[in-house]
Amino acid sequence: MGNSLVVIGAGHVGSYVVADAAASGLFRDIAVIDLDEGVAHGEALDQHHATALPSRTNTHIHAGSYADCAGADVIIIAAGPSIIPDPDSPDGPPDRTLLTEHNSQVIRQVMGDIAAVTTEPVVIIITNPVDTLAYIAATEFGFPDGRVFGTGTMLDSARMRRLIGDRHGIDPSSVTGVMLGEHGLSAVPALSQINVSGMPLEELGLGEPYELEELASAVVSAAYEVFNAKGWTNAGVAQSAVLLARTVLLDERSVYPVSLPLTGQYGLTDVALSLPCVIGAGGVHTRLAPRITAEEQTRLAASASVIREAMARAGC
Repeated sequence: MGNSLVVIGAGHVGSYVVADAAASGLFRDIAVIDLDEGVAHGEALDQHHATALPSRTNTHIHAGSYADCAGADVIIIAAGPSIIPDPDSPDGPPDRTLLTEHNSQVIRQVMGDIAAVTTEPVVIIITNPVDTLAYIAATEFGFPDGRVFGTGTMLDSARMRRLIGDRHGIDPSSVTGVMLGEHGLSAVPALSQINVSGMPLEELGLGEPYELEELASAVVSAAYEVFNAKGWTNAGVAQSAVLLARTVLLDERSVYPVSLPLTGQYGLTDVALSLPCVIGAGGVHTRLAPRITAEEQTRLAASASVIREAMARAGC
């Protein structure tokens, strides 16, 4: 039958994933799992009712259990809190690594429950700190290489393209470029690789291009502004996960920045972070390493060090 999705965690982010997945029309079956079975039932039933509207496909949406993972094509994990204020700097940018100790236990429990029934589906991790948790999920449970990865800097990259589009007065879909490294405060804009329909930013003549530090800071501030205003972020990362699921289901072989353990790119091993990857059926096919400047590579190594500090706290 095919095109079956399991969403684990039905909080602010997971509920948005279910809604976006239902609206996509891609899935025959969507199962929702949450520690609170009432929340899973209510979220699934609410979306199930919406499938009767003419704008929706007749998708079977229901509360599920880990047994549903055995027949899933894609599993999206959004379990656990997604972000909290820094107690030492409550008005500063929130640091996702503060969730490390708690959410490393969550991901090990969830991945253990999945692996008890299957290692076949593609597993997409949203839960923060996503780089550390992607490393745990990809290396500790016997899944094939590339089948487990995190949404990583998908959202950071989207925010970056939106900022560039806004500054220059153009559609951000015309902007090509990614953030590398950590999904968090140390994310690195690959500024040397950014272009607009093949044109370097400095050739546009549509306003002053961002400098590297300015752009890195602006992307972090964009996330902080959303979090400070409403207490969480969910729309962009949910859409990112569903887009990745589509890429897998349709074997699109699209290139997106996702987080998974590196195998020597930029001299980095024993760490998971975001690089552009070719993604299709079965997950990540190829990790790519664009030619970046010495400054960008130095920043990427520093970002890897930040992630390794969180990994140490998670017992990796």
